[in-house]
Amino acid sequence: MGKEIERIALERGHEIVLKIDINNQHELTVGNLKKADVAIEFTIPSSAIANYNLCFDAGIPVVGGTTGWHDRKEEVHNNCLSKDGTLFYASNFSVGMNIFFSINEKLAQLMGKCSGYKVEMKEIHHIQKLDAPSGTAITLAEGIIKNVPGKTKWVNQSTDKEDEVGIISEREGQVPGYHAVRYESEADTIEIIHNAKSRVGLAYGAVLAAEFSFGKKGILGMSDLLNL
Repeated sequence: MGKEIERIALERGHEIVLKIDINNQHELTVGNLKKADVAIEFTIPSSAIANYNLCFDAGIPVVGGTTGWHDRKEEVHNNCLSKDGTLFYASNFSVGMNIFFSINEKLAQLMGKCSGYKVEMKEIHHIQKLDAPSGTAITLAEGIIKNVPGKTKWVNQSTDKEDEVGIISEREGQVPGYHAVRYESEADTIEIIHNAKSRVGLAYGAVLAAEFSFGKKGILGMSDLLNL
C-alpha cells in the first residue's frame, strides 16, 4: 500500500517528505512530521493509535487506513478533537466500495421490510491481513444492523440467531479484497458483491483523502469526500 500511495501521490504532483517503515521508526517524531502537510497511515493495529496521536501532536491531518483498532475509537476521536486535530478515517478508501456501502444500506432498508430472509456476509483477503473480519466487512455489517429491525450485532462466523449478522472470513493468496452480502430465502437469493482487482483503488482513494483533509479540522470520512 505504501508503495502504491507514493506512486500515485508523485503522479499527482505531491512531494514525499517522510517515509516510515519498520526499519526507521526512530524517525517518526513530531519534528519530522511537522515537515509534512498531511500524513497517510497504513500500518498495523498495534501501531496505528500511537501514530495518529503523534500526528495530532504535530498539528497535521492524518489519513488513517489501518483497521482493527475500533475498540478504542472513542478515545482516538476525543484526543483528535481535544487537540484540534484532523483524522480522516475509512475502513476502505476505494471509491467503488464506498458506493457499495451506500447500496448495502439501501438494500438493507428494503430487506428490513421483508420477512423470511437470512442475511450473511463473506469476505476474503490476502494472507498478510492480520485482522478478521475486515474493517470493510464490519462497516457493511453496521450498515445492515442500522437498517434491519432486530439485528443488534455481528459475529465472525455463520449464525442462525435472529439478532446476529454472520460474517465468514477467509484468508488466501494475495486477494486484495472480496466482499459479498447475501439475503437468502426459500424462494430466492439476492446478493451484492464488490471484488477489488488490486490495491490501486485503495491507494488512489487515500491520496484523494489526503488532498481533501488539508486545511480541515475534525473527524472526516469518505462520505464527506464523495458527498454520499
